[in-house]
Amino acid sequence: MITAPKHRHQRGLKTFLMLCLTYLPGLVLLSCDDYDEFTTDRSSLLSFSADTVKFDTLLTTVSSSTKTLLVYNRGDKGVRISKVALEGGAASPFRINVDGQDLTRTEANVATDFEVRRRDSIVVRAEVTLEARNQDDPFAIADALLFTLESGVQQRIPLTVVGQDAYFMKACTITTDTLFTANRPIVVYDSLVVGQSATLTLAAGTQLMFHEGAGLLVHGRLLAQGSLQQPVIMRGDRTDHMFDYLPYDRLPGRWEGVRFSATSHDNDLTYLDLHSGLYGLVCDSSDLSVQKLNLLSCRVHNIGGDGLRLRHCKVSVMNSEISNTMGHCVSLLGGDATFVHCTLAQFYPLSAARGYALYVGNRDEDIYIPLYNGTFINCVMTGYADDVVQGTWVAGQDNEAHYSFVNCFLATEIPADNYGFTDCVYDDPDGELRHEKNFQLMDTHAFVYDFTPVEKSGIRGIAATTYAATLPTDRLGRTRLTDGRADAGCYSFVATEP
Repeated sequence: MITAPKHRHQRGLKTFLMLCLTYLPGLVLLSCDDYDEFTTDRSSLLSFSADTVKFDTLLTTVSSSTKTLLVYNRGDKGVRISKVALEGGAASPFRINVDGQDLTRTEANVATDFEVRRRDSIVVRAEVTLEARNQDDPFAIADALLFTLESGVQQRIPLTVVGQDAYFMKACTITTDTLFTANRPIVVYDSLVVGQSATLTLAAGTQLMFHEGAGLLVHGRLLAQGSLQQPVIMRGDRTDHMFDYLPYDRLPGRWEGVRFSATSHDNDLTYLDLHSGLYGLVCDSSDLSVQKLNLLSCRVHNIGGDGLRLRHCKVSVMNSEISNTMGHCVSLLGGDATFVHCTLAQFYPLSAARGYALYVGNRDEDIYIPLYNGTFINCVMTGYADDVVQGTWVAGQDNEAHYSFVNCFLATEIPADNYGFTDCVYDDPDGELRHEKNFQLMDTHAFVYDFTPVEKSGIRGIAATTYAATLPTDRLGRTRLTDGRADAGCYSFVATEP
């Protein structure tokens, strides 16, 4: 083993210590002096990540989500903030936390003595809760966050929110005929149940907003009397945004959905917009001698399960859109169902394991459920996949004769014998206009869609005019027979002015 002489280490260590003692204090002082230097120059200002803290429309008595504001010092010297205060003082409904200090600790909503070192930042968190005003119309609230610098300069960041009073219901069961009107949103917690002997009527413009886990169970009867200008809306109760471009209202699974039990029948829904549910409309098995459900000019979209689930019941669906579901857009198992001028569009953006635009059959697992009628006239059924129309049939049962597709636009395999398909056009997976390219708008980033066909789409002009004449306007009120030819689906192409 070879070792260095001990005295060499001692000389090297002594030299290193002397160098450190000579130069390190100067370096430390230089660094600290530079870092800790603050200025009172009135031209040294803070900058902010936003010029306004703007909250989404907020239901009164419900706390907002938290907004974040970053406060930057982009200068070469530190800036001291003498005071941060809410302009509205003690009366302000906003709650502010600045760099860990809560302004509400003082009665006047003020906090003092902050430092923002050079090229550094601090974080401001903001929340708000609005008191109920017992009024129907929305109202605006404004305040401002005031930053007073050591230099005496004051910088102001506005705070804005729009409030809306609502009616709140929790675990409510309706046992007598009841009318909901459109004057305020109705927020449902836990559940809303329509008893077997009751009818719930939703006037045009009514908004039902369901909290997470809440849904609507109908044992009796449900009537939605919406219009083009004032649809009945069923949605989740979150009014804030996940991202600036994406409100939670467009995301699936925010609430449960609507279920019609075995005892429910004669449900009529017109201009209903149902979205963001875990499922859409579910119809349990019922006596086929009575009408279970009628849909007219409705829209069911952005759903976390099936959009319309029908099991052995009698249903009519006209001029309606059912789209973008994690499950099937329409699941039809047995029963008696007629669809005319409907758009079933399966472009669910969050999973490739999405269901089909239409799933039709006469069995549920091993249970035989006879399909007496499954008629689809002037409909559009397409999606991302090349085959979005599927079915399961009990072997040996001659039920294929009980479904038919007439003048439809379909993304599916062309049947070899064309049995059950009359004058249909098939979405060409290799064509220039295929799948999503048939439509006007497909914004999968912001979850915004317009299933109006583009001018050269195969959807154009293929509908049977006999049936189109019974529904002379599309779901958006546009004339369907302007040129004597009607488009399939619930939306008609309209040429724009050059």
